[in-house]
Amino acid sequence: MQLDLTKKTALVCGASQGLGAAVARELAQLGAHVILLARQEDNLKAVFQSLDTSLRQQHHYLVADTQYPLQLQEKLQELLPHTGPVHILVNNSGGPASGPLIDTDIQALELAFRSHLITAHLLAQTLVPGMKAAGYGRIINIVSTSVKQPINGLGISNTVRAAVANWAKTLANELGGYGITVNNVLPGYTRTGRLDYLFGKQAGDAGVPVEAILQKTVSLIPSGRLGEPEEFAAAVAFLASPAAAYINGINLPVDGGRTGSL
Repeated sequence: MQLDLTKKTALVCGASQGLGAAVARELAQLGAHVILLARQEDNLKAVFQSLDTSLRQQHHYLVADTQYPLQLQEKLQELLPHTGPVHILVNNSGGPASGPLIDTDIQALELAFRSHLITAHLLAQTLVPGMKAAGYGRIINIVSTSVKQPINGLGISNTVRAAVANWAKTLANELGGYGITVNNVLPGYTRTGRLDYLFGKQAGDAGVPVEAILQKTVSLIPSGRLGEPEEFAAAVAFLASPAAAYINGINLPVDGGRTGSL
């Protein structure tokens, strides 16, 4: 199986922690040059220093905020002459605030669409020409199982993640003939800071210990446990590899079997 990513360059968004950091480390272990992108420079530096360089990779990091997509695009364009073309784009941004959709104001919706969909679109427009020239491209979007089954209490996320998923499917149809695949990876309950936040909020709203929320959640997962970031990262890395060249336009849940649909 061809998993080697040497001489490939990957841009990983939201790479300062959680799933993004795990994905960046996994891609580096497979030989990729990795560009880390996030808004928290101190965390970025820590992840940057942890990346594998045993194959003489040249890693970089870029401090930018997905809430300001045009500024992010400008910074990336300034960096590209130093890195060369990017072959792998991992779109990933922190989840929107939880709460009922009916109570959501339009500013919060606009921010979520800007941070997730608009930023992903501008990054794709910036990087796809280089992918076409190389005859190799992977656009991988970290979204949510809510694109298959909406999650109660995550109104904004349910809405914007579905938009990203359909954007990705459209791009998969348009770009497949150039050796570029576009896929979505759907994390289930995985041990991250985001999950800690959600469990804490649920516990506070219900007036119960966080452990009670954890136990209830695990009882709904056929695998009987939470996922680990490294397990999720392995799925993303496979889709980024040459071995996954004929996998295009899919939603891949990495959730221990929890999602109640095929």
